[in-house]
Amino acid sequence: MMRDVGFLYSHSRLSSFDNCPRAFRYRYVDKITVDVQSIEAFMGKLVHSVAEKVNLVTATGKVPSLPSVLRRYEIMWDEAYHPSQVRVVREGTEPDLYRSIGARCTENFYRRHYPFDLDESLGIEEKVLFNLEPTGKYKLRGVIDRLVRTRADGIEIHDYKTGQRVPSQKIADRDRQLALYQLAVRERFPDEPVTLVWHYLASDRVRTSERSPEQLEALRAETVERIDVAEAETEYSPKTGPLCGWCEYNDRCEAGRSHLGLEPPAAESEPPHTVPDAFETASPPADEAPPADLEPAPPVVETPTQVLEPTRPEPTPPARQLDLFS
Repeated sequence: MMRDVGFLYSHSRLSSFDNCPRAFRYRYVDKITVDVQSIEAFMGKLVHSVAEKVNLVTATGKVPSLPSVLRRYEIMWDEAYHPSQVRVVREGTEPDLYRSIGARCTENFYRRHYPFDLDESLGIEEKVLFNLEPTGKYKLRGVIDRLVRTRADGIEIHDYKTGQRVPSQKIADRDRQLALYQLAVRERFPDEPVTLVWHYLASDRVRTSERSPEQLEALRAETVERIDVAEAETEYSPKTGPLCGWCEYNDRCEAGRSHLGLEPPAAESEPPHTVPDAFETASPPADEAPPADLEPAPPVVETPTQVLEPTRPEPTPPARQLDLFS
């Protein structure tokens, strides 16, 4: 793949290459469009959309009631869900199970942040664009779910996850996505301390992590190297595994279908449709990661420095709490 100066990359694009070079080729080189998404992705995007609406409203000093927020989630599900466009991979599970998980995520989000005055929103669905090196040859973009200034005058980068499993602290400390966002945030706030915060909404758990300047510089160099590897790729060999069942291209990938015990893909009768590059036209998926695990999450050992537990009074209907989502 030939490099154009200024071509945009993202954490999602790099993760796609890491997970399976063949799927990466289908999505970003061949630019094959698909009309079906996994129900995990559908639910995750819906929860993110509701959280964004709540954050925008509460940033103005108004607080929608919890019933109105949950009602809005249900309405949006009914309006957006179409069985022909949403695929349930796990055998024996029904769409209503995912719907209920999404509702639980939404309620946990609301209760953890209520009364929405613990900090200040500096950005909601904040788009970031930054260079990994001075020439502008390696540009990255992303979307921060919420950028926050704390009461202690620190900066936090918040990310909402709807999967069931909560990674260990060790994994959080190695996470690439939010650390890349910190590189962009550091340009805006060069002197303030930055904390990375993940909200695992299904289980109402929080992970936090911090990066030293040395770690960020190492990440910058590693990311440049990884982009070079992706762009030097010519074979795009498939990487089969558990994610094959969720891959939107397993209708055409012979290796994936073989791994799943399916018949070889039928020969294509027409050339694939193409679209403008996703990084020029749209934000990356809300939760582009391995599918949500419906089994109970494993126990997580937490320490006070790693887990945020703000005081959360039971939501009540004060004068400023409105049915803004009705």
